[in-house]
Amino acid sequence: MTSTLAAPGIDTTASPARALVCRACSARYPLAAQHACYECFGPLEVDYDAAALARVTREQIEAGPQNLWRYAALLPAGQDPATRVTVDPGLTPLVAAGNLAAELGITAPLWVKDDSANPTHSFKDRVVSVALTAARALGFTRFACASTGNLANSVAAHAARAGAPSIVFIPSDLEPGKVVTTAVYGGELVAIDGSYDDVNRLCGELVETDEFEDTAFVNVNVRPYYAEGSKTLGYEVAEQLGWRIPAQVVIPMASGELLTKIDKAFSELVEIGLVEAPAGGWKVFGAQSAGCNPIAAALHADTDTITPVKPTGIAKSLNIGDPAAGLYALEAVRRTGGWMEYVDDDEIRAGIRLLARTTGIFAETAGGVTVAVLRKLVESGRLDPTAETVVFNTGEGLKTIDAVAPQVGPTHRIKPSLRAARDAGLLG
Repeated sequence: MTSTLAAPGIDTTASPARALVCRACSARYPLAAQHACYECFGPLEVDYDAAALARVTREQIEAGPQNLWRYAALLPAGQDPATRVTVDPGLTPLVAAGNLAAELGITAPLWVKDDSANPTHSFKDRVVSVALTAARALGFTRFACASTGNLANSVAAHAARAGAPSIVFIPSDLEPGKVVTTAVYGGELVAIDGSYDDVNRLCGELVETDEFEDTAFVNVNVRPYYAEGSKTLGYEVAEQLGWRIPAQVVIPMASGELLTKIDKAFSELVEIGLVEAPAGGWKVFGAQSAGCNPIAAALHADTDTITPVKPTGIAKSLNIGDPAAGLYALEAVRRTGGWMEYVDDDEIRAGIRLLARTTGIFAETAGGVTVAVLRKLVESGRLDPTAETVVFNTGEGLKTIDAVAPQVGPTHRIKPSLRAARDAGLLG
């Protein structure tokens, strides 16, 4: 495909991206601000020049910056550093989790990819950096999103650093920590009396109005570029493991897009020769909350029909009742021989505390979901305890502190004296 498909703004002489392609019917479109196929209304994703990707080397990546832009040659925008709208996320820790593995009966290496170390403390910094860099190239001057919290934090922070206006939309019952960590950046913050799906529906209507024609909604009109940022999690894991792909990964699911893009990243690395696939391939496992589990429920029912739900429960960052990429998450899990599970609020709280106690990582509720599902997968025999596994923590526990605050606190309360310390058993 030649660069004539590209709309003004996306420089295909530098970018390996060549078109947007429908995931359902394969129709092709220019690299523009479009997220749905005009033919079948299916979702669009970025299509790349295979020859351009094949020219990328390990050495080129390793010589790059200490953030996600080391993978710029594999992304749709941002090849020129001057064009980037970014807080420079990425290269977050891959933490060896031997204590957690021992507690769960896992004998192979177990790792936690801890994306709470990003600038606004969630993986959303990755997708926002890529989406807003593409949005600027496409001529947008204001940045927006529909969010369950972490995305709102990131869009507001990116806009503040770029000196651009922002307007973000959230459900009004969001955790206070996520409200504060969005509002502090000074952009417009609109709380909606409704669920995330209601918020997202409104944003889909706003993007069609004249008043919002200059506004890039990262997860609506520039969603294809936004989704590509998630691939960098897969790239980093492979690089941090010494250019290899783990046999198993456990990934939290809201829309399902993070799971599909990590799987896509692994496939791309194999296709362009940067890594070899593990013997027998890799398996992808999805994790959901019992309060919002439409993708996992469809897998358990052995159907492709994903029935929307009204989300409940404490894992609000995963509360997307009508998941846009659910079908594609199902396909990835089935193709790789993985599975999906879901866990209730008590299991989520236990997962948060287990991860903290064994690894020193305090995860938000989505991380609790992932660790609790990991336990469930091991206990059910779905996940092989003798195969190397990576689990993904996507956010910081301080944002959802209310989830475990009633369960933890001082183990002793004493007077400031040696006698009180001795009476409490602190001196043996």
